[in-house]
Amino acid sequence: MNGEIILVILIVVGLIGRSPIITTAACLLLVMKLVHLERYLPAMERRGLEFGLLFLTIGVLVPFAQEKVSLRDITDTLTTWPGLVALAGGAIATYMNGKGLAMLKIDPQMIVGLVIGSILGIVFLRGIPVGPLMAAGITALLLKVTQWIADKLS
Repeated sequence: MNGEIILVILIVVGLIGRSPIITTAACLLLVMKLVHLERYLPAMERRGLEFGLLFLTIGVLVPFAQEKVSLRDITDTLTTWPGLVALAGGAIATYMNGKGLAMLKIDPQMIVGLVIGSILGIVFLRGIPVGPLMAAGITALLLKVTQWIADKLS
C-alpha cells in the first residue's frame, strides 16, 4: 500500500508542478499496481529508460526524416559561432544527462528531490520542467563540486 500512496503523492506533485510526464508515469504505474500487473515492473525498470531515450531521440530526429533540415542547414549552422556554441552545449548536456542517469541508477530515490526541486523552480523561479535526466545531471555535478569543496576543507 505504501507504493500506491507514494505514486498518488507523485501524481499530485506532478499536477501542482505542471509536469505531465511525471503525472502520466505515476498514473500508469499506479494503474499497473491496481490491476495486478506488478510482474512487468522489473522489465520496465530494466528497459524503461532505454525505451524513453529511444523515443526522445526519435522525436529529435523527426525534422531530419521530414527533410525540414538539409545538409546545407547543418553546414551553415556549424560554421557560425552560435552553431558551434550550440554544438558544445548539446555535447555537454548529453554528457551531464549520462551522469544523471548513472546517478539515478545508483540512487533512484533521488528522483523525489528532483521532482520537488523542479516544482520549486517552476513556482519560485518561473522555470519550465524539462525532465529528470537534466536535473539529475546537474545534481550529479553539484554533488561532485560539493564533495570536492568538502575534501579541500578537510
